[in-house]
This record gives sequence, structure tokens and C-alpha cells, in this order.
Amino acid sequence: MLLTIDVGNTNITLGLYKGEKRGPSFRIATNHAAMPDEYGMKFLSLLAHAQIASQDLTGICMASVVPPLTGKIIQTCQDYLHLDPLNVDAGTKTGVRILYEDPKAVGADRIVDCAAVQRLYGGPACVVDFGTGTTFDAITTEGDYLGGAIAPGIGIAAEALFSRAAKLSRVDLVRPPSVIGRNTPHAMQSGLLFGYVGLVEGMVARFRKELGPEMKVIATGGLAEIIAKETDVLEIVAPWLTLDGLRIIWGLNQ
Repeated sequence: MLLTIDVGNTNITLGLYKGEKRGPSFRIATNHAAMPDEYGMKFLSLLAHAQIASQDLTGICMASVVPPLTGKIIQTCQDYLHLDPLNVDAGTKTGVRILYEDPKAVGADRIVDCAAVQRLYGGPACVVDFGTGTTFDAITTEGDYLGGAIAPGIGIAAEALFSRAAKLSRVDLVRPPSVIGRNTPHAMQSGLLFGYVGLVEGMVARFRKELGPEMKVIATGGLAEIIAKETDVLEIVAPWLTLDGLRIIWGLNQ
């Protein structure tokens, strides 16, 4: 059984695969201060919850966009799961040709997403990843990574609003009763949710002008489903796309 790990700035996602079939998947908060022992206990607890023993694992494939945590997670895998993980970086075989001006500057998760889309959906495509940042990645008809755009994530925008405006308090990111808020919490929810829907729709339209009308749009990340309910431009919702990409890359490197 393969364990895949996506280390992001806000969340760490983990998924178990038996062949091409994805089994239990988990999402935990990223703790930049946590030590390998702490992550080790969390990982073992999640595996136990899924009734999986560490001895059942045959491999681990991971990607990280948090350099200070990369070594900690590798050590966790070695000490607690007794396996050396394949850490996807610039030297890993991914099957993706990177057309970015500086290929090493592209986050590993974005290339992993591209590998998944290339294999599962085909290009041309735009991947919208709702994470710490909201990223838009362009994949050509040939499956090459062309480039993309990066905007602040919804969480970052909300936190900036709370911290910089003394009279505004935190609100849950849920759909308000109407676009026109009749109280402050509803007005904030409208601005955050529908404002980002407008951002996504506008960016997708601009990407389509450059990639062509046949462009597919795939949404991933923790907030993908919430946004997808409010717009029809997100054609495919794949919350675990990065984990699927890690599974594909693992296969290419065996």
C-alpha cells in the first residue's frame, strides 16, 4: 500500500492507495513548530484509524512547499513508518515538461497537479487550487506545464480583513442568505465567497482566451467544493488531485 503526503502551508493531506484505487484520505493542520515525533504520532494515529499498520505500507511519495518541514516529514517517515519517502523535487521523473522560465521555481504541488491532470483528464486545462494561495495553472494540449497565476487565498484575505479592521470579527466561510448582506457578518461572507467566485470566473475566462475554448477546468484544494457550488466554470472538482498526482509519479519512478 502506498502512502502519499502533500505538505502545504495550511494543511497536510495524506492518502492511501492500493494500486490505482485511493483509500482513506486525511487532512490535518500544518504545524510549523511540530517536531518529527509529534508528526509521527499523528501519522500512526491516522493509520490506526484506517485500520492500517505501518508494516502494510510498501512506499511513500511526498511533495512539500514548506522547506522547514520537508526534512521533518522525511525523518518522520524514516523513524515511525520505517520507509524512505520519494520526495518530489526538480530531479524527480514526473512526465511533465516544464515551460516556466525557471523550472526550479515552480512549487512541487503544482507540478504534481499537472501530472495528475495530464494522465486523468488531458489538456489543455486550467487547474484552480484553493489553498493558502489561490493558484491557476495552465496545462497545454501536449500536457506541458505552461505557467499560471497566484492570488492570495480566501483564508489570507479573510485574516487580513479581520486583523486590519477593528470593527470586523471573524466569520465562517459559508453562503450568506443573499449577495446583499443585511448585517455585517453576512456582508463579509458575501464579499469573501462571491468575491472569490468572481475572481475565479474572470481568471478562467482569461486563461481560456490563451489556451483555447476546449480548455478543461479542474478545481482542487480544501475549499474547492464550496466555491464550485456557486459557479459553473469549475467543471471538475477533484479535492485529492495532488494525492492522485503523487500516486502517478510514484509509479513512474519504480
